[in-house]
Amino acid sequence: MRSISIEGSKNKGMIPIRKKFKTGLAVLLIMLVATPFVYVQANKIIYAQRVTHYLLEEQHYAKSDIKSVKGVWGIKLPAFYAVVTFKDEPYVEYVYFAHNEVLQFNYRLTKEGQEKGITKTDLKHYVPYD
Repeated sequence: MRSISIEGSKNKGMIPIRKKFKTGLAVLLIMLVATPFVYVQANKIIYAQRVTHYLLEEQHYAKSDIKSVKGVWGIKLPAFYAVVTFKDEPYVEYVYFAHNEVLQFNYRLTKEGQEKGITKTDLKHYVPYD
C-alpha cells in the first residue's frame, strides 16, 4: 500500500481562526478607544465652521476681519463652543454657541486687554444676546 502525503496542504493559505479573532478584537478595541477622540475633534471643527459661516454669510464680516475661529471642547455645559478673535481686537476673545443657531454668548479679555483697561463699551464686535 502506498501512502499519500498531504503534508503542508492542510489549511494552506488560510488564516487560523484564533488569529482572525485576535485581529478583529484588536481592531474593535482600537475603534472603541479612538471614537471619543474622533468625536471631539470632529465637533470642534463643525462648530468652528458653523460660526465662521455665520460671521461671513449672516453678519457680513470679511474673511480678512477675522483673525481666528477655534472650536473648543469645554468641561462645563455646553460642551462645544467656538472662540473668535478679530484682527482689530486681538485682546478680546468672543465666545459663540452654535448648537441650533449661532449666537454670541460672551467675551473674554486677554491679559493684554485687561492691562490696557478695555471695558465693555470699548468692544467693537460685542453683540449682547436677548
